[in-house]
Amino acid sequence: MKIEVNQQGCVGSGQCVLAADELFDQDDDGIVILLRDHAGPGLRDSAQRAASLCPARAITLSD
Repeated sequence: MKIEVNQQGCVGSGQCVLAADELFDQDDDGIVILLRDHAGPGLRDSAQRAASLCPARAITLSD
């Protein structure tokens, strides 16, 4: 699964990091940082949870 983030659309809520800290982090301003641009089978659920929790819908997933 491919992961993309829209840093300009990020509102810094941090829900992605709470849901999947192995995939996402935040910079000093709270803006999302993508740590991995692909989620293997073991991280798919975490990536989907993070995307669904993002209030700005700044995370997109594709197969």
